[in-house]
Amino acid sequence: MVEQLWEPDPSFWRDRPTLVTGATGFLGSHMVKILSRAGAAVVVVVRDEVPPTPIVDQWETSLVTAVRGDVRDQELLERALGEYEIVSVIHLAAQTQVQTANRNPISTWDSNIRGMWSLLEACRRTPTVGQITVASSDKAYGAQPVLPYTEDMPLIAVNPYDVSKACADLVAMSYHHAFGAPVAVTRCGNFFGPGDTNWARVVPGTARSLLRGERPVIRSDGSPTRDYLHVEDGALAYLRVIEAMAADPTVAGQAYNFSTETPLSVLQLVKLIGEAAGRPDLEPDVQASATLEIDHQFLSAEKARRVLSWAPRYGTQEALDHTVAWYREFLARSG
Repeated sequence: MVEQLWEPDPSFWRDRPTLVTGATGFLGSHMVKILSRAGAAVVVVVRDEVPPTPIVDQWETSLVTAVRGDVRDQELLERALGEYEIVSVIHLAAQTQVQTANRNPISTWDSNIRGMWSLLEACRRTPTVGQITVASSDKAYGAQPVLPYTEDMPLIAVNPYDVSKACADLVAMSYHHAFGAPVAVTRCGNFFGPGDTNWARVVPGTARSLLRGERPVIRSDGSPTRDYLHVEDGALAYLRVIEAMAADPTVAGQAYNFSTETPLSVLQLVKLIGEAAGRPDLEPDVQASATLEIDHQFLSAEKARRVLSWAPRYGTQEALDHTVAWYREFLARSG
């Protein structure tokens, strides 16, 4: 376990009207699970009717209200914020897949950038809103000449997905500086953990293959270096920012990196998953087919430690052991 464990303040979240976009996604489903168990009055904006995931099944559904609609619909967002008297907003809705953005950049830009300004404009027009956290990504920084990334670096993204996140960040900061919006930006690396059934992602895809006795497939050449963060650590980071903003308004108008600060190459990650799965003998099938990816990127979390007193609760190997154990049980149940 890590040096410091932070827990959400039950007295802060109990009955707190909280809106979450992207709630049925991987991170969002964990976020709503934590919020609903903390007693928050959660309102989720849901675009598509999707089958419930194993994490959504753990929500305290009596505390979760669903609003059907698209995050780009400012009128709908304004109605939800006003009618439910929302105080805290967690904006996660986005198109999150790099290769999807490469195939369809316009849809990605529309979702990620217009979705951001639609939400923030709705918040600006809703007087009850007191805190907003918005999801960015390490990819907003682009390919920096110096590593690790720190929050004072310029955003020099060039690839379609990366540009969508950098633009959305600038929109968020503009709303703060021009209109006083109480918004903070969170930047994390790659999330993994229980409940992710997007088998195209490296951790779930590798874990499933290994547990089935198959060679895992790697789309890159195995050399790209990334941060990997347990999804529960990511969810708790957002809640920490909200609580900190409520106590100190100067926390708003800034970006915060969250990371274990233990970057891994894809091949190193696959090796660790192989050890956790008990199949270190299965060599990956390295296809080297991925395009428009940054070679090396990882984050400094020094600011989050200093300003927010944040630390991840899971180390990398512990998080992978926990995750692989979940997949072993899940695959045994589902066949």
